[in-house]
Amino acid sequence: MSLDALFRPFSLKSLHLKNRVVMAPMTRSFSPDGAPTADVAAYYERRAGEVGLIVSEGTVVDRPASSNDPNIPHFYGDRALAGWGKAIDDVHKAGGAMAPQIWHMGVVKPHRSGWMPAAPFEGPSGLVMPNEPGGNAMTESDIADTIAAFAQAAGSAKRLGFDTVEIHGAHGYLLDQFFWAGLNKRTDRFGGQTLAERSRFAVEIVKAIRAEVGEDFPIILRLSQWKQQDFAVQLAKSPDEMAAWLLPLSEAGVDIFHCSQRRFWQPEFEGSPLNFAGWAKKLTDKPTITVGSVGLSGEFVAAFQGEASQPSPIDELLRRLEAEEFDLVAVGRALLSDPEWVTKIRAGRNEQLRDFSRDMLKTLW
Repeated sequence: MSLDALFRPFSLKSLHLKNRVVMAPMTRSFSPDGAPTADVAAYYERRAGEVGLIVSEGTVVDRPASSNDPNIPHFYGDRALAGWGKAIDDVHKAGGAMAPQIWHMGVVKPHRSGWMPAAPFEGPSGLVMPNEPGGNAMTESDIADTIAAFAQAAGSAKRLGFDTVEIHGAHGYLLDQFFWAGLNKRTDRFGGQTLAERSRFAVEIVKAIRAEVGEDFPIILRLSQWKQQDFAVQLAKSPDEMAAWLLPLSEAGVDIFHCSQRRFWQPEFEGSPLNFAGWAKKLTDKPTITVGSVGLSGEFVAAFQGEASQPSPIDELLRRLEAEEFDLVAVGRALLSDPEWVTKIRAGRNEQLRDFSRDMLKTLW
């Protein structure tokens, strides 16, 4: 199939991309004490020449227990922000655009190293799994401080020269824990019986970020139905429920929805071929990013558990992109394993594409 749809420019507000390829955020844990090094900057720079937009690995906001890993980068503090300043400068010099993904893990299991943050993990109801305590239930003061921390991180991104910012609201982390009835048992205004009610925390974060960065700076929100804790969870079981979830977020200021699936080609609801990104675009009339095992044979959860993957055709992706089901395509492991993935795809050098193996996670190639 023609590659024209993949290499068409994209513009929204102040964001101008040379093509529709997004480097997906992938946790790397190569930032000692939360400060990204020159090697981290070089890792992104190597991929900036051909990728339309790079979304960084998750970077945590300024809360005592926002992370369970000392080598996850921060997006606060002088040392960490200096490292990110070098990264965005290097990406721009290479001709690329970049967003930091700002993140709070919420209540999670302790890191396998045994390291623990300075305070207990925090979440909507202190649950790490349904009916399983793992941290503290956030007070209204904790919630207000967390909203402010997200806004502060987004403001820092704009001041450093990043092109946009992405909020991590997916995969069972803090924002997603508020969405999920299994982990959000609150009886105040941040809880509730409906998904729309449980979305108020995320809506307030989006509003605070919009007030901080202004109207012309795009805001991306990454969402998922599935959770790392339970792949079968489906927050919105119908288009109506999805509309009730997404429309308040759109009205609050989200410009682009980054819709995470384990396999992008799977339909979201019975009776329609549209995937998650397709439905999000249809319901909100906002641009969307699709993601989930693009360009590789195996899905990414299995890959991070040790399963190798081989390059796979992207004809189905191109067909959907040409039909405008979604607007942008996030590529993860294929770009992690091969910084020249975009160049090779564009030139038709598919036989030169590299396999992905878990060993590739051990370096910042």
